[in-house]
Amino acid sequence: MDYVRWGILGAAKFAREHMGPAIHAGRRGALVALASSSKDKAAPFAAMAPGLRIHDSYEALLADPQVDAVYIPLPNSLHVKWALLALEAGKHVLVEKPLAMQADQFDAVIAKRDETGLLAAEAYMVVHHPQWHQARDLLQSGAIGQLARVSGVFTYNNSADTGNIRNSADLGGGAIPDIGVYIYGTTRFATGQEPLEILSTQIQRENGVDATSHVTAQFPGFHYDGLVSMRMAPMQEMVFHGEEGIIRLDAPFNPTVYGPATLRLQRKGQPEQTYYYGPENHYVRQVEAFNASVLDRATYPCPLEFSKGTQAMIDQIWAFDKKKDRG
Repeated sequence: MDYVRWGILGAAKFAREHMGPAIHAGRRGALVALASSSKDKAAPFAAMAPGLRIHDSYEALLADPQVDAVYIPLPNSLHVKWALLALEAGKHVLVEKPLAMQADQFDAVIAKRDETGLLAAEAYMVVHHPQWHQARDLLQSGAIGQLARVSGVFTYNNSADTGNIRNSADLGGGAIPDIGVYIYGTTRFATGQEPLEILSTQIQRENGVDATSHVTAQFPGFHYDGLVSMRMAPMQEMVFHGEEGIIRLDAPFNPTVYGPATLRLQRKGQPEQTYYYGPENHYVRQVEAFNASVLDRATYPCPLEFSKGTQAMIDQIWAFDKKKDRG
């Protein structure tokens, strides 16, 4: 086999706008199948990938012998179930984040991955973007001296979209599951550190989901503060503040939508250095890394164990907030 044949479970908007085109464009892969009972929703996928096979159920796609890998963009609460079913059907699987709603729920998927020898991963596209490798390299090289503070912000406003699954508690919605994974996970990725303790939480809930959340935490070498919200004007920024300089990422999470990926390095007594990355598509890079891992057994850059660590931090946040509410 010299390329990976992909299928998608469900004609989700995100799959239509981002991951479907990325799978179609990625080297050494092809989008060959879609599971959807809606002809209207399937039509844009068929137009993008001529010859696409349309299955009327998820089970039918998993039974398709001409599908090697499956992308799962279903609601958060369904991710573990269908990831396990895909692996049992002999398919490699890329699951939209968050893969699970609790860290220990990763264990069944990790065990099934190891049992089958198939690749299973969370679709955490940001760590495939070169700006994050640059940030990590600069931190590890001591470019800003001893790191003292990390600050992250990711906000948007979907208050008018009441039917959005992110606003549904039953479907695993909320700002932290949707975008908290970015400000927490990239902090862990760039620094290589894990949180020692959660220091504070300020969480505003609406209809059972966290709409706005501000969290502070202590890592071994630095203080962390992060804000995510589904009720504020769009903003993205990550700042790594050291004793001798600052690293700032202006569009850290979805630069193809929010703005150009730019990393700025400020150091005392030196001119600011700015790194530009052009139209890098981290969704395509993610698919290509997945294809290389399937075809060449290359090490996948973002294993489930890393993703589980981000969920473990989220679990700590929930536990701290619950304890605080009990007084």
